[in-house]
Amino acid sequence: MELRTAASPKDVKHYTTERLREEFLIDDLFQPDEIKLVYSHIDRIITGSAVPVKTLQLTAGDELRAQYFCERRELGIINIGGAGKITVDGNVYEVGPKDGMYIGMGSKEILFDSADPAAPAKFYLNSAPAHKTYPTVLIKPEGEPSEGVVIVKDCNKVELGSLESSNHRTICKYILPGQVESCQLEMGMTKLEPGSVWNTMPCHTHDRRMEVYLYFDMPQDALVMHYMGEPTQTRHIIMRNEQAVISPSWSIHSGCGTQAYTFIWGMVGENQDFDDMDGCAMQDLL
Repeated sequence: MELRTAASPKDVKHYTTERLREEFLIDDLFQPDEIKLVYSHIDRIITGSAVPVKTLQLTAGDELRAQYFCERRELGIINIGGAGKITVDGNVYEVGPKDGMYIGMGSKEILFDSADPAAPAKFYLNSAPAHKTYPTVLIKPEGEPSEGVVIVKDCNKVELGSLESSNHRTICKYILPGQVESCQLEMGMTKLEPGSVWNTMPCHTHDRRMEVYLYFDMPQDALVMHYMGEPTQTRHIIMRNEQAVISPSWSIHSGCGTQAYTFIWGMVGENQDFDDMDGCAMQDLL
């Protein structure tokens, strides 16, 4: 597990391009037959991936000083690859493309598999410290019927923006209060419509929680200019397909791509109010 420390905005405004990428960019995710995890001291979020060609098991590793990964943690997962399955303490969940899961604290054995090893699942992971056990939930964006032990929840979908402002998008909320309960983790997916390239603009910060973005559904020659930093000290990181970026609570988090794309957002912090944002007026950005 890779460890990253927190960063002060006073320091970040002096960073070079290389240093920005070193601190905030998460690259080389979704490697076949590997689980990759990055532990950030920013709200102690863990961001990672699992691409099972054969069965992969999620373990705590020495870094967590825990008997098993979810001993003191909760876990959110969204599959951006082929069909797969996740086994949690013997219960098997079929997790198709764009399906998600919430796995509650106390779950001991977590196994990842792909339906077809030639077209493996790509499980994207966000994890936060937890203080209470909430039920494990399989999340189906289209609300398919549940079977057996599987609990299925519809995704809360919101359409925002317009083609005229280049930000026509659909926000699909997977983990949030009132839908899939968690201690602090929130997670969802935003898909931009063809012809739209901007996300989250006008931008904002939220002091009460940090965020991680995963950009995907892009050709290899496409990119997203991800903007971060204090509103009056903005910086950018060039993002390629299937790369993630850590956004501290003091930083804006907005992007503009060379074409439409999709991104997964995960939030961790003390406040789960999705609309609790500190907006930044366009004329105030520097």
